[in-house]
Amino acid sequence: MGMNVNLTPQLEELVRSKVASGLYTSASEVVREALRLMDEQDRLRGAKLEQLRSDVRQGLASGPGETWNAEAVKSKARTRRASKPTAA
Repeated sequence: MGMNVNLTPQLEELVRSKVASGLYTSASEVVREALRLMDEQDRLRGAKLEQLRSDVRQGLASGPGETWNAEAVKSKARTRRASKPTAA
């Protein structure tokens, strides 16, 4: 299937430089690789979004939130750090 695509001058120069570098043999090869990378990026983004949704569902299912005291958490961490033996 043939297709004509109009590129901005900057993108056209990028395609030409990729071909000139020897990494690709034609402009079509550059565009195909770019589209493969875009597809891969879309799939990765979708997987991350699904993981985030799963994490949110898990958090919501874990029950109501609890209040916490920042100073108490800091104090506990300081006590724990102070009780660790120091390296010589």
